[in-house]
Amino acid sequence: MGFSFKTLLSLFPLVWVMLMQETSGSRHYYNVSNNIKGRKQAKNGCNLFQGKWVLDLSSYPFYNSSQCSFIDSEFDCLKYGRPDKQFLQYSWKPDSCNLPRFDGVNFLGKWKGKKIMFVGDSLSLNMWESLACMVQASVPNSKTTYVRKDPLSFVIFEDYGVTLYMYRTPYLVDRETVGAVLNLGSINGGNAWKGMDLLIFNTWHWWTHKGQSQAWDYIRDGSELYDDMDRLVAFNNGLTTWANWVDNNVDPNITKVFFQGISPTHYEGREWNQPNKNCSGELEPLSGPTYPAGAPPAMAVVNKVLGTMKKPVYLLDITTLSQLRKDAHPSTYGGLSGNDCSHWCLPGLPDTWNHLLYAALFM
Repeated sequence: MGFSFKTLLSLFPLVWVMLMQETSGSRHYYNVSNNIKGRKQAKNGCNLFQGKWVLDLSSYPFYNSSQCSFIDSEFDCLKYGRPDKQFLQYSWKPDSCNLPRFDGVNFLGKWKGKKIMFVGDSLSLNMWESLACMVQASVPNSKTTYVRKDPLSFVIFEDYGVTLYMYRTPYLVDRETVGAVLNLGSINGGNAWKGMDLLIFNTWHWWTHKGQSQAWDYIRDGSELYDDMDRLVAFNNGLTTWANWVDNNVDPNITKVFFQGISPTHYEGREWNQPNKNCSGELEPLSGPTYPAGAPPAMAVVNKVLGTMKKPVYLLDITTLSQLRKDAHPSTYGGLSGNDCSHWCLPGLPDTWNHLLYAALFM
């Protein structure tokens, strides 16, 4: 089936953005810090996301995986025999400032009585489990309540009244229960996100799935029903529905909103000029500061959609710094069959995502 006229119109700004990327060679499709409402610069104008990875043998990792009960087997690389340990000890160093040391006690104190929710796919799960472990390591004797269900899981740090929620929804928009239809214009799941003090959203990973791993049979876009459509167009339209939900339902005086950015994969070594490789056996990061293949096209969609929003959303721009970490995936050490170059070991890279979240909240 073809695209509706409305869908094609919605694609024109995205095509322009991607054309600008192609002609300029830059991953900044427009002045992101001016166009994304509420995107914060740290004090002294520091860009938290421009920097390099350095070995920090004294400070990392933040926790011991054997002492954290929140880690799923697919992320627990040490438990499943990963022999090298250096991947645990890289610290992200911004070029123009120092990150504050993550302090779980301070985090709990500042967010006492508050509700924090991660919303998205298994990369959100990766980040949620990481933060729960980081906080628990800071208060090892604090009473916790831990519940795992689908779609909503949570950890409560009882002594502080802080709840970390995880709401599993891989597309943010709805999958209709009848007919396996991905509805780009429906977001009824958002009813569960209301009343939070901090929301951290993520989506993209599942939008690329095809064949047996595809979680729908049809896509509904307005009044049109498609067998399939360009995945970037679908992502753009679905993310626009999410953006409208935020604009219509979030009070920025009560709730802070973050978007996690695009978490990369490392299945194709040609992206870092090693065409015969993937993440398997990789032992160290790329030196950076840029990734040879450039930004994934989905980042153009994220930047475009966030730039149209009325309510403040902070882009936790973890894409490039994560692209450099070809060494940080579970690969064959994740407790599951196959070679996982999509998710991340815990402890590991998602701890840095949460460290940057902490810096964005407290610097």
